[in-house]
Amino acid sequence: MTTESAKTLVEVRYGTEVVDGINIFYRESGIPQKRAVVLLHGYPASSHMYRDVLVALGADWFLIAPDYPGFGNSGFPDPKDYEYTFDNLARTIDKFLDQKGITEFVLGMQDYGAPVGYRLATKYPDRVKGLIVMNGNAYEEGFHPETSAPVRDFWNERTAEKEAAIATQLMSLEGIKWMYVEGTRKPEGINPDNWVLDFARIDRPGQEKVQLDLFYDYQNNVKSYPEWQAYLRERQPPTLVAWGSNDPIFVPAGAEAYRKDLKEIDFYMFDTGHFALEEDAVQIIDKIRDFLARRAFAD
Repeated sequence: MTTESAKTLVEVRYGTEVVDGINIFYRESGIPQKRAVVLLHGYPASSHMYRDVLVALGADWFLIAPDYPGFGNSGFPDPKDYEYTFDNLARTIDKFLDQKGITEFVLGMQDYGAPVGYRLATKYPDRVKGLIVMNGNAYEEGFHPETSAPVRDFWNERTAEKEAAIATQLMSLEGIKWMYVEGTRKPEGINPDNWVLDFARIDRPGQEKVQLDLFYDYQNNVKSYPEWQAYLRERQPPTLVAWGSNDPIFVPAGAEAYRKDLKEIDFYMFDTGHFALEEDAVQIIDKIRDFLARRAFAD
């Protein structure tokens, strides 16, 4: 952290909110009466990915980062009892925010956070005061053609053989480590606790079914892209894009595509991989702080 940032570090609090019988774990910082920033995590991560953001920005705003059902420290209902789709994840987070009394907020979205967040933004366009997009795809051109091919093939036909291939590629310890270190400047500087903790969650009995259901449902996010793009064009929400340019999953073209629909955009590319906060947290946090003060919460 910079000297300036260190002066404003705050404590992070941890809690659980019961939503429809499911324990939803969350991290928060700042005073709840202040303007809110909701931080939505990606796959295979959890709210843990926002640990530095929560500490650095809680002095000025209220920040809250929940774990989705089946992720992080949240409850893990059986797929027979809870439908693991992005529509349903968004419904759960919607109810979570309602129960927490959070009615207006800026959305921070990374990876899976984008399809969860855009469902909230299109449902409540007047409540969402801005977007912080970190390798959160909303455009077809954002997919890496090679790494996305197995998943697209999976969408065409869900077979046991393809499920096994997806599990090996994206749910193994090595696959999860690859998501964290591929494209980074200094792989040896990325904390291995990230993939060790994520894999420990993904490796629980029953998790394979949960994650495969979500991978299969991701095709419905792509079908929703036109709706999300229309929202961006019509509502013009204040938006910050902070993108790891070496992302092996969502390529820079996905970031550039936001320029087509947004007239004004804070746009930054970082020489790192999919989880840009892991290597460039200080720089990205400074951009977020400036964006919130100057644009999202300027009034």
